[in-house]
Amino acid sequence: MPNRLEAPPYQAIGDLELVQPDAVNHSNGLRTFLFHSEELELMKFEFIFENHYEKSELPILNVALSSMLKEGTTTRNSAEIAEEIDFYGAYLMPEYSFDYTALSLYTTRKHVDKVLPIIADVLMNSTFPEEELETYIRNNKQSLQIALQKNDVVARRLFYKNLFGTNQYGAVADLEDYDTLSRAKLYSLFEQQIRSNNCTLMIAGRVDQELQDLVDSLFGQEWAESKTAVGNAIDLPLRSDGQLVVEPKEEALQSAIRMGGITEGRAHPDFPALQFVNTLLGGFFGSRLMRNIREDKGYTYGIGSAVVSLKHTAFMTLGSEAGADVTNATLVEIEKEFKRLREELTTIEEVDLVRNYMQGNLLGSLESIFSHVDKFKAVYFSGLDLSYYHYYHEVLRTMTPERVQEIAVRYFDFDKLTKVIVGKY
Repeated sequence: MPNRLEAPPYQAIGDLELVQPDAVNHSNGLRTFLFHSEELELMKFEFIFENHYEKSELPILNVALSSMLKEGTTTRNSAEIAEEIDFYGAYLMPEYSFDYTALSLYTTRKHVDKVLPIIADVLMNSTFPEEELETYIRNNKQSLQIALQKNDVVARRLFYKNLFGTNQYGAVADLEDYDTLSRAKLYSLFEQQIRSNNCTLMIAGRVDQELQDLVDSLFGQEWAESKTAVGNAIDLPLRSDGQLVVEPKEEALQSAIRMGGITEGRAHPDFPALQFVNTLLGGFFGSRLMRNIREDKGYTYGIGSAVVSLKHTAFMTLGSEAGADVTNATLVEIEKEFKRLREELTTIEEVDLVRNYMQGNLLGSLESIFSHVDKFKAVYFSGLDLSYYHYYHEVLRTMTPERVQEIAVRYFDFDKLTKVIVGKY
């Protein structure tokens, strides 16, 4: 019988074992990565496209393209696509992010030959029917009207706009912008972006030669290439000068707080250490910001920070909603925590706590072959390879109070953050 009064012995986390995919280059420019898992009947196909932005258009066009990929082709309407996917127990999900649009398919191995031709039809023959587009515009205008009543939504929009400026990272849609959407614009973007030479395909599950041949015949030969280069040279934002943006709402019971600044991305050698210090500050439930502002002061139900790496830049962001009567007090405590990071050495015990949390979180995120795909995507689209995670693990293992302070002094300057407050101030 184990002694329930004693904690199990501590064991140091060893090096990581990550699945290295097989790469296949198809004749039409499609690049496929195969993640083998012989015992898994469930499969995932993820078609990932780099977003193309026209300078004259808002990213709203790219968001609409992602959402409407399933709404009809030259041979199927939206209902038929949904019915066929459901009949085979599959699940089809479009996803949009700042830099990439993805179409993910989950299906069983035995039904792959029935489901993949539907996906090929969607990716090659989408038509963006007028009726479905009108419904999309109407629904999204209604959703935006409701969302704009929420302080945290307004604060997030103001934060992106003031941090990034007018490029695709800073542009936000207003109600009238939905009226600029048209089928012709969507189809033009579709012909540029949803093409074989702009696609990276991730396949995870029981991959055999029969499946590879099917994928090549459906997607690797007749799928047309884009006639124009996809990719965007954007105007990168300047480092923040500490601007304060306030949108007062006198009736607010809570104030939304959002702040952050431009920082280094995943390809920079300091990125793992930067993530470490961010985690200590506000990146998990036991962080300093949570202990101070939630548990000790009771100013907020939750507060957190994150470091986000994008294709062209990266940023640190911090967000919370605090009682309207304690907005200023919350800002004072946030500033105190930034200064404490820079001016005082943290304890070895706190460094060990954060290290164990991050290492455990990394191991816990590798529970399936699909998780290995996500880890590979993160480094592949940052121009890195899987050796990054060995470096990441080593950085965590060797973090010290002195290194925490060094990174804090270099990257965590409260005075230089863009700060947004919506509510009372």
